[in-house]
Amino acid sequence: MTNEPISTRNLDQDGHAELPWSRPRDLLATDTPTADLTFFVATVRPDGRPHSAGVGAIWVDDALWFVGGPGTRRSRNLAANPACSVSVRLRGIDLVLEGDAHRVDDPDTLERIAAVYRSGGWPATVENGGFNAPFMAPSAGPAPWHLYRLTLRTAFGVACAEPYGATRWDF
Repeated sequence: MTNEPISTRNLDQDGHAELPWSRPRDLLATDTPTADLTFFVATVRPDGRPHSAGVGAIWVDDALWFVGGPGTRRSRNLAANPACSVSVRLRGIDLVLEGDAHRVDDPDTLERIAAVYRSGGWPATVENGGFNAPFMAPSAGPAPWHLYRLTLRTAFGVACAEPYGATRWDF
């Protein structure tokens, strides 16, 4: 499955060319899950206020995946409203991904994504429609932890290293 932009808009005000989507996509593919990256998932509370939390995320099969304990604010928000954004600083580019995140509980997908997490050092195993492991973020609550897949709608990239630029990609 490929996730290529259907439109691109140059947001740079200094005359730099638009950035190719391949730049952040390739960094996501090569740097997750082994690089020390913190992704921030922003969700919407039932009363409309924002909520943001740091998560470990990975890019697999041209999509972003992350976890959340069933009792966490993030998971409760996504169950009621899947709209979210995910922000991360990659090598040379700040990236914001916007879309909808939905829980995935298919055993084959869970096992495939768990294997990628294991390759990065988190010993995830599949259990009861989610993940279990000997350790997790203290705020995650008890296992099993839910797996979410972000369906990408829009992304914004601002390059903080050459070649500079700022671009919006719509999917």
